[in-house]
Amino acid sequence: MRRNVLYFSLMLGFCGLLASLGNLAALNLGLATTDTHAGSSVAGRVRIEGQTPQPNRISMTADPSCAKAHSGPAVNEEYVTGSGGALGNVFVFVSEGLGNRSFDVPAEPVEVDQKGCMYLPHVIGLQAQQKIRIMNSDSTTHNIHAVPINNREWNKAQPAGTTLEETFAREEIAIPVKCNVHPWMRSYIAVFKHPFFAVTGMDGHFDLRNLPPGEYTGGLARKIGDHETNHHGCGRRSQDNGFCVQSACPLRNLSHT
Repeated sequence: MRRNVLYFSLMLGFCGLLASLGNLAALNLGLATTDTHAGSSVAGRVRIEGQTPQPNRISMTADPSCAKAHSGPAVNEEYVTGSGGALGNVFVFVSEGLGNRSFDVPAEPVEVDQKGCMYLPHVIGLQAQQKIRIMNSDSTTHNIHAVPINNREWNKAQPAGTTLEETFAREEIAIPVKCNVHPWMRSYIAVFKHPFFAVTGMDGHFDLRNLPPGEYTGGLARKIGDHETNHHGCGRRSQDNGFCVQSACPLRNLSHT
């Protein structure tokens, strides 16, 4: 049984004196066809064009136990980049084309750890009603405060070595999560009503697997940097969570008998 793959690149341009994410463009777009016994994958890489932004250092002097957990200076994950301009921590997902299909909620929870007074991973995706399991591997107490717009807000203290679980009922891109004890701690959660989403790694790679036959619109969501002054190509921007959500390109899977 073969799995066909549509592979393409998405480019994000940086310009100006300050980091400024420009228009999104689809490059090297190919077409994958499915067979009738296996779904297709849409795979690719998100990268930036121009000068690669550098992460900012984080001061953890307010809690010495946090600073001791790092062998060197801690940096934020606003931009995670790899070789060739690859961009990590970007949500890539199917935004249109699934119609009224419904999908089973995974029984396995998505896990987030707090280690070195940072969220690991920094951004996560999950389905609506899927459990998120949050662990505290630090020796200090944290406070987990999710601040959604379309879901229930929650705010819980979490002592060292403990675990808690929560869910989100509705789709929302993306929900900010913060620690009220350590203000530099930030995380983002994207909630989808389907399983066709991915978060790019440091190599910028994503893979949307097992898409049913059909024609789809792909979406992309990324955190807007504090110093960005230009948001061309950002179809929708939430002033509350600082996320840019934009259409990417048509994604087409054609079934053949």
